[in-house]
Amino acid sequence: MTESPALTLTAAVLDSPDAGALADFYQRLLGWPVGNNEPGWVTLRPPGGGAGLSFQTEDAYVRPAWPASADDQQMMLHLDIEVDDLDIAGAHAVSAGAVLAGYQPQEDVRVYLDPAGHPFCLWKEPAS
Repeated sequence: MTESPALTLTAAVLDSPDAGALADFYQRLLGWPVGNNEPGWVTLRPPGGGAGLSFQTEDAYVRPAWPASADDQQMMLHLDIEVDDLDIAGAHAVSAGAVLAGYQPQEDVRVYLDPAGHPFCLWKEPAS
C-alpha cells in the first residue's frame, strides 16, 4: 500500500486583472486580515484559521458570464458564503462593491458578482 502524503488545503485562488483591488473587496466583505501582499499576489486568512483566499493578477483575465451560454467565458468556481440574514448580508455585499446578479436560481440563495465578475453565493440555511 502506498503511503499518503500530508496534504493541507490553504486557499482558493481567484484570478483578476488587479489582485489588490479584488483582495480589497473580499477584505471589506469578509473582514479577514491580509496574510501576504506583494505585487500581483495577495492572500486573506480567516481569523480562526483554515483555508483562506488568495488573489492573483492575470493580464489575460477574461471576466466570466453569469449565467453563461456555450460561447461565454465559463466561471471556474464560485464561493458559497453562509449568512444568517440574506437581506442584511446582501446590503453589506453591495456596500462592499458587489452587484446582485440578474439571474437568481434559488429562493434561499442570492448570487452576486464581485468586482472582477466572479459569481459568489450568499445562502441561508432553510428554517426547519
